[in-house]
Amino acid sequence: MASRNFYLQLIVRVIFLTLTALGIGYTFVQERYVALGFCVILLVAQTVSLISFINATNRKIAYFFDAIKNEDFTLRFPERVTIKSFKELNQSLNRVNGLIQEVHLQLQIRENYYQEILKQANIGIMTFNEKGHILFANPTLEKLLNYSPLNHIKQLRQIDPGLYAIFEPFASFERKLFQLTNEREQRQLALKCTPMTMGKEALLLVVAQDIHYELDEKETDSWVKLIRVLTHEIMNTITPITSISDSILKHLKSVASETTGGLDHDKMTSSIKGLKVIRDQGGDLMEFVQSYRSFLNVPKPDKILIPAHKLFEKARVLTSKEANKNTKISWSIKPNDLELFIDEKQITQVLINLVKNAAHSLEGQENGNIHVIAARDENDKKYIEVRDNGPGIPKELIDEIFVPFFTTKDKGTGIGLSLSRQILQRHGGSLKLHSIPEKETIFTLLF
Repeated sequence: MASRNFYLQLIVRVIFLTLTALGIGYTFVQERYVALGFCVILLVAQTVSLISFINATNRKIAYFFDAIKNEDFTLRFPERVTIKSFKELNQSLNRVNGLIQEVHLQLQIRENYYQEILKQANIGIMTFNEKGHILFANPTLEKLLNYSPLNHIKQLRQIDPGLYAIFEPFASFERKLFQLTNEREQRQLALKCTPMTMGKEALLLVVAQDIHYELDEKETDSWVKLIRVLTHEIMNTITPITSISDSILKHLKSVASETTGGLDHDKMTSSIKGLKVIRDQGGDLMEFVQSYRSFLNVPKPDKILIPAHKLFEKARVLTSKEANKNTKISWSIKPNDLELFIDEKQITQVLINLVKNAAHSLEGQENGNIHVIAARDENDKKYIEVRDNGPGIPKELIDEIFVPFFTTKDKGTGIGLSLSRQILQRHGGSLKLHSIPEKETIFTLLF
């Protein structure tokens, strides 16, 4: 409708211009110079008016598109004008402006929605261009790499030169594993790099995931299967030996007490002693194997919400004998009303084991200190730390400390830490170790 009125006004103006031009020709032929002058002035005025009429509309439309380009949706054209065509044109432009504004708002809402999903994702995501500029890196990636903010891939060189070498060629790859080591812990990263295009710009989309927990879980499952087979075979072999030796031992004792002659007393005594040794060793071996059965039969946690101070009170009583004049054990909770959703019996068992290990490492050391802390981290995740200032664990043993059968004690089965880690895995968490020799050792229970 606006365009039709515009063309009608344009046609009327052209007609008047044509009539004025004819008038100029007529007055020129008739040599009526006064009328000729008037017609010329009228022609000039009509031409200027036509140009202004067309330019006004063009300027309005150009201004409208400039406002849209600059995302200025506050622009409103007056709808109370005398010229009907302008009124209808302004109404149309305002409607278009409203529709574009609504679409823009919907796109912003959708973009914010996707951005929030990427921020909350538990995998690291990053995009960068051929010049190495990082266009997006979510908080999970910055946490994995322990570096913020990420603006250029050259920053990866400061984290680990090997990590930077993976992305420097600006080439996609299906999957790579990279072990990232820092002063706190080791992370096993699974990396995937996929090409993508945004507009005309070539980008690489990087996805990074810490698979250390999955590897620990698979390792534990493998050990469980192996120990199950070993315990089954050992128990099947040693049980009849122990049973038979015990029966023979009872029979020989009975014969020795009833018989006064016919049998060499020394030989009888030696036989009895030998069978006792067989029985005792078999019993010890059965107890040893039985201890590993606890590793195989960790029940599903019966989790309830309990105050941290209640858990600590129980653990403090059960570990009180570990404290002495050279070793102090302290307990702290931040905040004081902290609650944990756990199986109280299982986590108490883990705390007792860790505190006993810490106390064992501090034997013979002056000013030994064990500090147990329950708190929240910067991401509001709950954790418990068991710290000690003992000799620590050598770097080469950190990867082996959770392996079943491995122990640094003279007497020990090497099952305590493996069992503790399995309990944490059953809780959906993990047991982390950080140790600086001769300075500190920290076991962290992450829930």
